[in-house]
Amino acid sequence: MMKKGFLFLFIFFTAVTSSFSQEFYRRDANYVDTATFMIWASPNFSVQFPFGKGYLSTTFNYNYCIGAEVTFKTLSNWTFDFGFNYMFGSRIRKSPKDIVGDMAIEDIKDTLYAYFNGAGNNGVRFSFEGRYWNFGATVGKIIPLDRWKNSGLWFKLGVGYFGHKIYFNDPNSFFPQIDQDKNHPYRLGYDQRSSGVALNQFFGYLFMQKRRVLSFYIGVEFWEIFTKPDRGYIFVGDLAGSTDLLPRKFSGLFGIKAGWVLPFYEKKRVTTFYTF
Repeated sequence: MMKKGFLFLFIFFTAVTSSFSQEFYRRDANYVDTATFMIWASPNFSVQFPFGKGYLSTTFNYNYCIGAEVTFKTLSNWTFDFGFNYMFGSRIRKSPKDIVGDMAIEDIKDTLYAYFNGAGNNGVRFSFEGRYWNFGATVGKIIPLDRWKNSGLWFKLGVGYFGHKIYFNDPNSFFPQIDQDKNHPYRLGYDQRSSGVALNQFFGYLFMQKRRVLSFYIGVEFWEIFTKPDRGYIFVGDLAGSTDLLPRKFSGLFGIKAGWVLPFYEKKRVTTFYTF
């Protein structure tokens, strides 16, 4: 059922984007867009949903992602990307006591709780969420669907480094256990930071308009993440204890992704037509 849903979303976004781009193409009915060597940057945004039984998917809910990539496209429409992504806003699936132990008193709302602070007071609160990051490289291929040879279906495969942790928001530093000051490393036993190698695939549509600055892409993206806790010790929860013997586990992310193409360089190709 999940695979059918992913396939439906991919077909839907491809169809919508293709129809949208065709409207632009009709305005330039006499323009011929030949494939060229190009370099562009692309800020992007996506919404991602975790799955699997790994440390990321069992700890966090859906998240948002912002990123940036630099892409090199060859004359034959092969692409090579180098990028960085930052994920944020993910709510925690686990119980508060699995995160901060006996500091938690009760669930107030969403990821906001009441806790005992360092002075023994229980009228103060802090919040936490999932934060992830990754960097890596991808190789892809653009398959044109018509005479616009720089546009079309875009398939990419990539590999990189992926990290994730629990981010605590305690702006007034009421809780010494999670103090963000580097002189208080005790918090490292609570954030459950993990990292490892990750693979990713992107399937979408690239719309390269005549005015290149109006170009963009949209599609679906999959991540296969293999992480392991990299703090020496976790204080509370089902992972409490030394992390040395904890295994590397698989988590997946499925996302809907869109990016804006900002051209840096394009090697123009001129085609001359002769009439006899």
